[in-house]
Amino acid sequence: MQLPLRYRFLQFLIGIRDWTIAQLIRLSLWIIRLIPLKYAAIMFERFARWLGPKIWRHKVVMENLAIAFPEKSIEERNKLASDSWAQMARTLLEYIYLDEIFNLEVEMEESETIEIVNGEAFQKLRDDGLPAILFTGHIANFELLPMVSAKFGLQILSMYRRPNNKYAASQVAESRKGFDKNLVASGAMASFHLMSALERGEHVGLLVDQKFRRGINIPFFGKDAKTNPLLAKLARRYDCPVHGARSVRLPDGRFRLEITDELVLPRDKNGDVDIKGTTELVTNVVEGWVREYPEQWLWMHRRWG
Repeated sequence: MQLPLRYRFLQFLIGIRDWTIAQLIRLSLWIIRLIPLKYAAIMFERFARWLGPKIWRHKVVMENLAIAFPEKSIEERNKLASDSWAQMARTLLEYIYLDEIFNLEVEMEESETIEIVNGEAFQKLRDDGLPAILFTGHIANFELLPMVSAKFGLQILSMYRRPNNKYAASQVAESRKGFDKNLVASGAMASFHLMSALERGEHVGLLVDQKFRRGINIPFFGKDAKTNPLLAKLARRYDCPVHGARSVRLPDGRFRLEITDELVLPRDKNGDVDIKGTTELVTNVVEGWVREYPEQWLWMHRRWG
């Protein structure tokens, strides 16, 4: 059935708008890339520290920080908020310089920008022939995790949110070139793709630190937060190893990537993986990461309420 003319015309106008925005973004990125990363990062961070407190999302940041750190003074929370805006800007900027930060042609042992902790776990997951689940959070530059894993020969199928602007989406895909085949867009069918991967004995990656409206209440910084139990359900169904992995931003444009040993998951009286207990365990791991480097977490989304 053909849409009415006015709707087709509206779609045409939206297409022109999205294409124009995407081209402006492409031009801006090309100009920025002419600047060395070190100096571009300083510019982005300063601009974000100035702009962040002026937009409505800053209220969300401050509310979240008050929930997480009631013992901190308002001055301390303001500093954390400023640092968080700077970190987010730096992460966005790094999309443009991914090939410089992470050179796929260089062996990990020779990398000057990325330090690996517990790399043996990557190798074990690669070689044991078992399916596994790796989880992380929106900490530092989490985009590096699938790239490093691929460098170890460990392919991880991960969910991501596709930008609404299809032209901008193609630019994001270009920045992820080299591991884009291991990404599945979030949506109704995403969990089935993850299940299929585990059934084939492959590995999947999940971001577990955002609010999920249909989730279960799990304490996060002492206050219940709606949390997605998908990881626990997959672990229960496939009885497979679960590891945490995180990126930590270091001084001088460097990173440390860490992977935990296999977590010991709580079980019910029948010996099956306990859904709520496992979700609590994973959430506690993420909370520990955030407490250690609070300025590196994405405080801009509503985690509670």
